[in-house]
Amino acid sequence: MSTGLYQKAGELAAQRVPFAVATVVRVEGSTSAKPGAKALIDAEGRVLAGWVGGGCAETAVRSQAQKCLAEGKSETITLDMMDEVLGVGMPCGGLMDVFIEPVIPKATLLVLGHGRIAETLAELGYHLNFSVTVSDPGATRDKFPHADTLINDDIDFDACKVTPATCVVIVTQHKSDHLWLQKALQGNASYIGLVASRKRSRLVLDYALAEGVSPEKLNCVSAPAGLDLGAATPEEIALSIIGEIVALKRGGDGRPLRQKADQDDDGSTPSQGVREKRGKVISQCESGS
Repeated sequence: MSTGLYQKAGELAAQRVPFAVATVVRVEGSTSAKPGAKALIDAEGRVLAGWVGGGCAETAVRSQAQKCLAEGKSETITLDMMDEVLGVGMPCGGLMDVFIEPVIPKATLLVLGHGRIAETLAELGYHLNFSVTVSDPGATRDKFPHADTLINDDIDFDACKVTPATCVVIVTQHKSDHLWLQKALQGNASYIGLVASRKRSRLVLDYALAEGVSPEKLNCVSAPAGLDLGAATPEEIALSIIGEIVALKRGGDGRPLRQKADQDDDGSTPSQGVREKRGKVISQCESGS
């Protein structure tokens, strides 16, 4: 990449903006771009820097870059510029292989609270490659050694950035829980979990409902948070919450793999489990509906 391209890539990464790097890796015959040519493409399909060919070749690369960003997967595509009908629409007389690699910022795990559940959540989040932020007056570096950010103000909405790439877990069991819940909903967090008993969960949700939060929005909240693992200790509760986040992120359904293999082998329809219950909710949260 040229110096300008490297600089632009660095700026996008610092701003936590997802983008794709498209690189011409092979050409055959006559092509305008040569091996090594690169371009940076954003989630809207716009070329932010660089060049990998003009006309329909660029259009095809931009379209595929959007798909790679949406799926989070790299891919090599072959552009056929020999055939105006079956290829990409520009009979230049060549073929071009383009490798497209998405660059997606780390998702953020925002833990609101302290104690062993919060500490274990932060540690597991670190090992799962989340950018971990902990917000609580009692949060200290010795208790959260791997957290990227510690926020010690009691309620600091401005410091806690919530976006669709944020997973929020509320562990405080504090009178401000409903305020954090509304903050997470307003930011369209991809996951919102409330660590509380069923009774307290209902109280917090009812309060938010009375404050004008729509029932559709509240369906985005896991309250109580976590999968049913029969968890009894703080560490096990944290594991159940991280398990739920991973299941939703990866499209898992929370069933034992042995049971899934047995059901898939006999041709029966697999139970949708967690995904059936939460799939539509995830779509609503991500779209901001």
